[in-house]
Amino acid sequence: MLTKRIIPCLDIKDSRVVKGVKFLKLKDAGDPVEAAKAYDAEGADELVFLDITASYENRKTLIDLVEKIAVNIFTPFTVGGGIRNIEDIRDLLNAGADKISINTAAVSSPDLIRQAAGKFGSQCIVVAIDAKRVEMTRPVGREDVGRGTCKPTYNVLRPTSYVPRNKWEVFIHGGRTPAGLDAVQWAKDAERLGAGEILLTSMDYDGTKDGYDIELTKAVSRAVNIPVIASGGAGNPEHFYQVFSRTKATAALAASIFHYQECSIKQVKEYLKGKGIPVRL
Repeated sequence: MLTKRIIPCLDIKDSRVVKGVKFLKLKDAGDPVEAAKAYDAEGADELVFLDITASYENRKTLIDLVEKIAVNIFTPFTVGGGIRNIEDIRDLLNAGADKISINTAAVSSPDLIRQAAGKFGSQCIVVAIDAKRVEMTRPVGREDVGRGTCKPTYNVLRPTSYVPRNKWEVFIHGGRTPAGLDAVQWAKDAERLGAGEILLTSMDYDGTKDGYDIELTKAVSRAVNIPVIASGGAGNPEHFYQVFSRTKATAALAASIFHYQECSIKQVKEYLKGKGIPVRL
C-alpha cells in the first residue's frame, strides 16, 4: 500500500512565510529558508511553496527565494504562484523545483496544462484548486471567468455550465476572484488535460483548525484517478486521520500547526501509524 504523505506549506508574501484564516488576516510565520530547512530535517514527505500574491499582483514567483530553498533541502519541492506560461515553468524547474503548481493560469488558459504536461511530464504538473462552498444556480459560461479579468483561450468546458446549489466554486488570484467553475468538474477536466496531481484547498476551512473539508475532499478525490492533496483546516493529528480514512486523498497539507509548533510532523506520522495509516517514518 502506498504511504500517505504529510506536506507542510509555505505561503509566501513579501518574502516571508505567512498564515491566515480563510485566506484573510495574514500573520508573519517566519523566514522561508529556515522553515524549509527545519521541515526537511523533520521528515516532511514533500514541501509546498506558494507565492500567494504573485498572480494578484501580476508578477512572477520569487525565483531567487526558490533557488535559496532548493539548495538547502533534499525534500521534494513544489512551487506555485504567478506562473503564466511554459517559460515560467521551465525557469522554476531549473531553479530547483520538482513540481509546479498552477491555479489562475490554468483557469484562464487551460491549454497550458496540456502544453506543460506534454513538455515536462504530468508527474511535475500540479493543478491547485481553491474552492469555496456556494449556493448558486445561475448559468455561467467561460466568458464569466474572473468576471472579465481572465480571457480563456481554450474551451475546456461546455459553452455554458452550472455551479450546482450547495457545491463548490473555484476561486483564483489567491482566493480573491470567483471563476464560475464547479470545483469537482474542474478537477476532472484538469486530469483530462494532463495534470498529474490536484492540490485541493477548502477556503471555508483554511486556517480554522477545525479539520479538513471531508465532503469536498471526498467529492474531488472520488472524481479523479490522480493523487489529491487535501488542504485547509488541520488542527491536530486526528484531522489527518479523518481525511485519510474517510476520503481517497493521498496526501494532507498543513501550515498553522507546523509553523507555530503546535504539533510536529513526527507526531502526526506516529499517530497515523498507530491508527493503521501507512506513512513513511
